[in-house]
Amino acid sequence: MRIRGVFWPSALAIETGVDNKTIASWISVLENSFIVYRLQPHHRNFNKRVVKMAKLYFYDTGLVCSLLGIQNASQLQYHPLSGSLFENFVIGELVKSRFNRALGNNLYFWRDNVGHEIDVIIDHGTSLYPVEIKSGQTVTQEYFRNLMFWQSMTGDTPATVVYAGATRQQRSNGVEVIPWKELESVTKERDTREE
Repeated sequence: MRIRGVFWPSALAIETGVDNKTIASWISVLENSFIVYRLQPHHRNFNKRVVKMAKLYFYDTGLVCSLLGIQNASQLQYHPLSGSLFENFVIGELVKSRFNRALGNNLYFWRDNVGHEIDVIIDHGTSLYPVEIKSGQTVTQEYFRNLMFWQSMTGDTPATVVYAGATRQQRSNGVEVIPWKELESVTKERDTREE
């Protein structure tokens, strides 16, 4: 099992030597204890085959860092899973932000069978809002690759990139680039429009 990625209970069952039902009950205990969270796939397929397995994330990235033996910020910065931990952190904050305001879960991810992926889809019922999460501090064109694919496929232009930098930007392609420290204010603003 990986920290980030599609959650395959059968792979974990093989690694630990127990059956799938046992893994499912363990994961259920972790979910009900608010230790892990399953981000479900969005099933709208746009005439493409899509991944239908959930992704597993931890609510507390500090716990994950402890389990990985990461003891300080400099170790985290150079750790091979730092990008996955950043994504886990942002998704956890999005989930907690909605739950803390007594809003239902409307967060998903989307990935097709050839690897196009949107980290988070916010489903507002009549519209889907894509969010990409990038751990870099400098914005590059690579940050927009999956969002441009999404825009060409759906015709929708508004989107957000959440990144580890400090400068907020509005791009001409309809993508807003937001520093992670401003995540809560932006999610509240979007959720208020939904209510």
